[in-house]
Amino acid sequence: MRVVEFNGAGGPDVLDIVERPIPAPGAGEVRIRVYAAGVNRPDIQQRRGLYPPPPDASPIPGLDVSGIVDAVGPAVTGLCAGDAVCALTNGGGYAEYCVVPALQCMPVPRGLSFVEAASLPEVYFTAWNNIIWLGRLGEGESLLVQGGTSGVGMAAIQIARKLRNAEVFATAGTDEKLSVCLQTGAHHAVSYKGAWDDELRALTDGFDVILDAQAGPYTQRQLDLLRPDGRLVFIASHLGETAEVNVRQIVRRRLTLTGSTLRPRPPAYKGRIAAELVRDVWPLLETGEMTTRIHQVFAFGDVRSAHRLMDENRQIGKVVLAVNAECAETIGRARNKEKH
Repeated sequence: MRVVEFNGAGGPDVLDIVERPIPAPGAGEVRIRVYAAGVNRPDIQQRRGLYPPPPDASPIPGLDVSGIVDAVGPAVTGLCAGDAVCALTNGGGYAEYCVVPALQCMPVPRGLSFVEAASLPEVYFTAWNNIIWLGRLGEGESLLVQGGTSGVGMAAIQIARKLRNAEVFATAGTDEKLSVCLQTGAHHAVSYKGAWDDELRALTDGFDVILDAQAGPYTQRQLDLLRPDGRLVFIASHLGETAEVNVRQIVRRRLTLTGSTLRPRPPAYKGRIAAELVRDVWPLLETGEMTTRIHQVFAFGDVRSAHRLMDENRQIGKVVLAVNAECAETIGRARNKEKH
C-alpha cells in the first residue's frame, strides 16, 4: 500500500509517499480501506518534530479517516467487512489501509460523503472531550472559543449551541473568518488581532468555559474573563508553554485550569466519546442541523500542498486528502446503518 512518511523534521518537503506492507488487524481492531483522511494541526506539529507519537502509535501521520471495513480482528463485535465507517486513528491515516481500534469507529452519518465523514472524528472527539467532559459546559452557560474557524472551533460552536443552548463567543483573525463564526452559530465574534479581551468585556460579564489553543501570554487574560467557578481548557500551547498566573485569583474564584491530549488515551476512553457522538451529534449531522465545512480536498499525491496550506493558516474548516479519489466523494452507506 502507499503511505506518507517523514524523511526528517521540517517543512512539507519532508513528506514522501512510499510503499509499505498492508497491516493486519489485531485483537479488538479493524482494518479500513481508506477513502479519505483528514489533515489536522497535530499532523503539522508531528512533521515539524514537535509532536512525537506515543510509543505504541503508528509513526505514519493522520488522525482521522473514512472508508470501508476491509478486515476484522479477533474479539470485535458490531462491525463487519463492508461497513462504511469513519474513525479516530492512533496515527496511520495517511495510507491506503489503516488499522484502528474498533471502539474508535463510527458509522458514516447518513447522507454524508466519505470526504465529509473523514473531516469529523478528530475535531468532534476533541471538542466533545474538552468542552463537554473537561469543561463541563452546562445548559445555558457561556462559552468562548479562541479560533472559531478551526475544525475544532467550528465543532465546539455547534455542540455548545445545539446541545447546551449556550451563549457562544468566538475569535478569529479576518473579517471573512469572523463572518463564518457567526454563520456557524456563534452569537458574537471578535478579532484576536485587537484588544480582544476588552472587546469581549463590552459584550458580556464573563464566561463559564473558555476553549483555547494559544496559552502563553493569553493565559492570565483568559482567567480574568472567567466567571466564578469558570473553566479554562487548553488543547495546545501555540503562543508559549509557560505562563505567569495569579494563583490567589484561581483559589478565591474557584477557577479550573486544565488541558488534554487525547491521542495517548486508551481505546475504552475514546470509545465512550465515540458512543456519545453517535448518540447526540450524528443525528444532527444527518438532518443538517449541524454541518462540517470542507475548505479544500487534495489528491493523496498532493499531500505536500495540503500541508503548505495548513502552514499558511488560510483554511476555514477542514482540509482532506482523497486517498481513493474514485470513492472519496461518494455517499457512505454502511450495512450496520441499514440494520437500524
